Amino acid sequence: MKLFTSNKSEEEKLIDGCIAGKRDMQRLLYDLYAKKMMMVCMRYAPTTFEAEDIVQEGFVKVFANIQNFKKDCPLEFWVRKIIVNTALKYLRQKSLLTVSHETEEVENISSGNYNLNDYSMDELLSMIQSLAPRYRMVFNLYAIEGYNHKEIGEMLEISEGTSKSQYSRARAILQNMLLSQDKPYQENVITR
Repeated sequence: MKLFTSNKSEEEKLIDGCIAGKRDMQRLLYDLYAKKMMMVCMRYAPTTFEAEDIVQEGFVKVFANIQNFKKDCPLEFWVRKIIVNTALKYLRQKSLLTVSHETEEVENISSGNYNLNDYSMDELLSMIQSLAPRYRMVFNLYAIEGYNHKEIGEMLEISEGTSKSQYSRARAILQNMLLSQDKPYQENVITR
């Protein structure tokens, strides 16, 4: 069954329908991206309940601002950016994003050997969620979302050096978690 029939792309029709306030188009957009955005929020939020709240609040913002979408990037990228910014705002409001400048010792890691393919998504997500909020945010923004440290510094209102330090500590903590598991060696894959 085809949803769209004219020369406009499906995405353009979806966007136009959402701008016009058509509930069926809003539902379609939500259904297309909600699961992916929930996975994004699970990496940021301390609990599933909070991740669900962030997704809902993020989609409210998506629908309220869709007329501002410039179509200069894929719609999914634009939605994801709103969801990530909503997560960061939520965590700031809950004081979970306070970045500490203390020097915290992270156990030195050996040149450990592990393969992320040996872990389920749930195991990896659990490890990321167990990081302190300030480490989790920087790790997610850098390693997963692809922001650079300067951008992260601006987003989190920290220095570029603090972003680099927080990322390095997060990475070391995650590597220690991976090394402490009883999974067989194949290759080291956290290299970024």
